Amino acid sequence: MSVDIRVICDRLPWEIADLESEARQEGHLHIARLIDEWSAGDVRFERDGERLLGAYVGEALAGIGGMTVEPGLSGALRMRRFYIRPEMRGHGIGRLLALALLNHGRDFCSVVTVHPGNPGAARFWKALGFQPCAPDSDTLCLEIADIPSFRPVSGSFFTP
Repeated sequence: MSVDIRVICDRLPWEIADLESEARQEGHLHIARLIDEWSAGDVRFERDGERLLGAYVGEALAGIGGMTVEPGLSGALRMRRFYIRPEMRGHGIGRLLALALLNHGRDFCSVVTVHPGNPGAARFWKALGFQPCAPDSDTLCLEIADIPSFRPVSGSFFTP
């Protein structure tokens, strides 16, 4: 399976509505928040270190994920609005997307946080090396220097 990671900067992809619908059916509202925040101009992933990426399989949007400034921790970035379509899970697409964002972030910070929201997401982030920021904390942190460099941020990647 060929996966193309693309930077999203001027407008949200038209397929975002389908992603939002699927996320909502699973009980997740974070893609609807992404659309609302983008439309209002509140969050456009434009500050230093911020980035929004889409993962495409062929021309189909398989997933999306972003990184913004972490308001609760000076000098840190936060993974957010991360979602992979259910039928695309288990193929390494989420990992490729997360590594592309982390690689981008290494030029801007030393720590990245994530608020996983559910146990499955927490397992995903922990498999990438994220750990609780503090005892009894739902927020996970990663020292970005702990991950290997993953250079390309856009272009084609291949998964088994």
